[in-house]
Amino acid sequence: MSLQDLLNEVETLKAEYDKFERGNKSAGTRARKSLQNIKKIAQDMRTAIQTKKGEEAA
Repeated sequence: MSLQDLLNEVETLKAEYDKFERGNKSAGTRARKSLQNIKKIAQDMRTAIQTKKGEEAA
């Protein structure tokens, strides 16, 4: 996972959330899915950063 993946997912969330705010209830489901994907990408990035920090310290 990369920063670009995270940014792409945030853009997807923004688009779906805007649709949801205009009354498209299905977009709410897609927005929640994007939030879940953002959570996963963020966790993967945190793990990668921590691993890299550990390797540099050793």
